[in-house]
Amino acid sequence: MYKYILWDHDGVLVDTEPWYFAANKKTLDEFGINLDEETYLGIMERGGSCFEIAKEQGFSVDLIESKREKRNKRYQKYVQNESIEIKNVIEVLELLSKSHRMAIITTARRKDFDLIHKNRNIVKYMDFVIANEDCVKRKPHPEPYRKGLLRFNADPRQAVVIEDSARGLRSAVAAGIDCIIIKNKFTQSQDFSMAKKIIDSIKKLPSILKA
Repeated sequence: MYKYILWDHDGVLVDTEPWYFAANKKTLDEFGINLDEETYLGIMERGGSCFEIAKEQGFSVDLIESKREKRNKRYQKYVQNESIEIKNVIEVLELLSKSHRMAIITTARRKDFDLIHKNRNIVKYMDFVIANEDCVKRKPHPEPYRKGLLRFNADPRQAVVIEDSARGLRSAVAAGIDCIIIKNKFTQSQDFSMAKKIIDSIKKLPSILKA
């Protein structure tokens, strides 16, 4: 039985991924670049940035950075004003916290993460949060999940990662940790062949872990 659960954040505990895409798409429109969902998901899956497209088209670093800041503000507005709840999250965390120690391992910026959780109860179930600024390398590199193991002083075999993306899955597998995928509409077409298990709802997770 696993002792530790390392949770991804976006798309697993809060439904923020469509809004991050919307913020990127609207911002790249200002460059005259049409960012479609397939291109966006491909960039995200390898851990890249949508602003690579603007750089390739010759836009200046200063302009790109100013637009990146505008993207960040758009995203923050979305997560404050749009519905990002995922059904059954709190109930599942309440149940699993009785039998597991848990942490969030995310590539989200700390500023965005704190804004999202200002009036939510998710973080109270976690021992700690590792965010984007806490790592040199981002998913799909194994560093984020290795840091989670280190903080718990845990063997990889004692832990399980809960993810929704192929990028996160590769990060977990590279760190030697089993990974359960919770599919969502935004990432469902990605390759999850390396996952220990694939489920379609967080509600099913407690029974899977118990088994």
